[in-house]
Amino acid sequence: MNQISILSPASVANVVCGFDCLGFALSAPCDEMTMRLIADKKVRIVNRDDFNLPTEPEKNVAGAALLSMLQSLDGKFGFEVEITKHIKPGSGIGSSSASAAGAVVAANKLLNERFSKLKLVEFAMDGEKIASGDRHADNVAPCIFGGFTLVRSVNPLDVIALDFPPMFVTIIHPQIEIKTSEARKILPAQIPLKDAIRQWSNVGALVFGLQKGEYKIISRALEDFIVEPVRKSLIPKFDEIKNESLKAGALGGGISGSGPSIFMLSENLETARKVENVMQTIYEQTRIDFNIYVSEISTEGVKVRK
Repeated sequence: MNQISILSPASVANVVCGFDCLGFALSAPCDEMTMRLIADKKVRIVNRDDFNLPTEPEKNVAGAALLSMLQSLDGKFGFEVEITKHIKPGSGIGSSSASAAGAVVAANKLLNERFSKLKLVEFAMDGEKIASGDRHADNVAPCIFGGFTLVRSVNPLDVIALDFPPMFVTIIHPQIEIKTSEARKILPAQIPLKDAIRQWSNVGALVFGLQKGEYKIISRALEDFIVEPVRKSLIPKFDEIKNESLKAGALGGGISGSGPSIFMLSENLETARKVENVMQTIYEQTRIDFNIYVSEISTEGVKVRK
C-alpha cells in the first residue's frame, strides 16, 4: 500500500482543570488527509483548502511532524500529503493537532504500523511546536490514542489512556482568532499554593470520575482556578454561555484549548442539544459569526476514511 486517506478529528485540550495534561478527541469535525509514499526522502505538502497555510514542510505542522518521523527512518523514500482542513486554525479545537497527528498516523499505516502510538505522539509534538512554540501533547495524544488521555509527563513522554462514561460535548466556536502563543503570554508566572492545591484536587477527582463513570463527581471537578479566570476575558459572552449551559443541564465545561471555543460536556444527546440552543440564542444577540458542534467523544481518534 502506498496511499491512504484518513480523517483526523478535532479535540479539546486542558479540560478545565487539566491544563496542558488532559484532552479528549471529538467525532466531528475532522480534517481530511491523503498520504502517499514518494521516491525522494523529503516531505511534500499540498493544501486543498483556503486557509493559505505554509507548504514548506518545516513551517507546516504536518510537515514538521513528518520530517521528525523521517529522521527515525532508514530508506530512500518520503511522503506527500494532501490536506483539506475543516477545523479552522486558531479555533481552539485542535486544528494544528489534527494536522500533526493525522499526518503521522497516516504515514505509520503506510509503514505497516512501524511505530507505537507513544512514538507517534513524539513526532506529532514536533509539529505542535510550530504552532504554539512548545512541544505539548494534550491535543495530539487523544487524536492518536482516541478518547480521553492524561499526559503525565512530556519528558520522558508518558501518556495514559483513560476510561470514561458515555458523554456528549457541545462546542461553540466564535469566529475570532486567539493564537495559542499569545494566549500563553497572559498566564500568571506564579500561582498561590491554595489555588494549586484546589486545582490538583480537581484533576484527581476528574480522573476518578471519568474512570468510575461518576457524572456527579465529574461535574464537581470541572473547576479551574488558574487559567480560566485569566483567559475568559478574551472570549465574548463566556460567563453567560457557561452559566446558562449549566442551567440547561450540562455537567460543566470551559475554554477549549486556548480559545476562543467554549465546550460543555453533557451526560446525553438530549441535554447536549439543549446546550446547543442556549449557546445559539446567546450568540445570536452579538455581531459575531459562530459555529456550533455537537459530538460524541471519539474512542478511535484518527481513522481511515472509508
